[in-house]
Amino acid sequence: MKTQLTILLFIAAGMAACNHKEAAYDASGTFEAVETIVSAEASGNIKSLDVEEGQVLKAGQVVGFIDSVQLILKKKQLQAQISAVLSGRPDISAQTAALQEQLRQAERERDRTENLLKADAATRKQLDDAISQVAIVKKQIAATQSSLGITTVNLKDQTAPLEAQIQQLDDQLDKCRLTNPIDGTVLTKYAEAGEVTSPGKAVYKIAALNTIILRAYLTGDQLPHVKIGQQVKVLVDDTKDAYKTYTGTIEWISNKAEFTPKTIQTKDERANLVYAIKVRLSNDGYLKIGMYGEVKL
Repeated sequence: MKTQLTILLFIAAGMAACNHKEAAYDASGTFEAVETIVSAEASGNIKSLDVEEGQVLKAGQVVGFIDSVQLILKKKQLQAQISAVLSGRPDISAQTAALQEQLRQAERERDRTENLLKADAATRKQLDDAISQVAIVKKQIAATQSSLGITTVNLKDQTAPLEAQIQQLDDQLDKCRLTNPIDGTVLTKYAEAGEVTSPGKAVYKIAALNTIILRAYLTGDQLPHVKIGQQVKVLVDDTKDAYKTYTGTIEWISNKAEFTPKTIQTKDERANLVYAIKVRLSNDGYLKIGMYGEVKL
């Protein structure tokens, strides 16, 4: 009789503990993170890939590169073509040097004639002729400079398409560098050094795990008691009979109902329709993607 009484007390205590655990939370769900799949932007052999699963990477960190030898050779070819075209540019200073000397001579002759006229040793016509000669040489210089300038501009215009092609190659060369886009932890590695890749082909997957999201589900009866920005307690199994407690913030509430997910339990298990919420919380390294968590409103 005493043994039967002891068994009944254990059963009652167990039922009470179960009821307490059920009452300990209002919704449950699994943790997830914003995952980014980093893909190649160029075609070729992956020459280097310094990425391992579990590795923490910084945004902007170069983690590898794709073979770019052909692009570099093409760029050198275009640069050589530009140099060849620009080598035909006229040297305006050299080609007008003779005319500049004629101008200086004409100006000296004009000044000398002007002095002679003041001394009545030259006629007014001689001075007019000297002044006219200066103007003629100046016009010749201006015409020559204009013609040579047009030639220079035309040659420069001929190089514009080549420079545009070099800019395209520079962009392609930048895409040969595998640059990590965000701070985070590498979750999955899809490629290895030595493999051939192509644009859009996944190289690795990364997620920022310093904060993590719990996607949980509420019944319609619970929905009026939550709002965006509300702080809630998040409970995660620590030991068999204990929880680790975190503080999270509701950052999203679904605006439509959905059928209760098979893997998710809510406070009211009889409900057929539930509403998803997202709770963001800081991760101390204990929380993992796919781990179950419970929300206490």
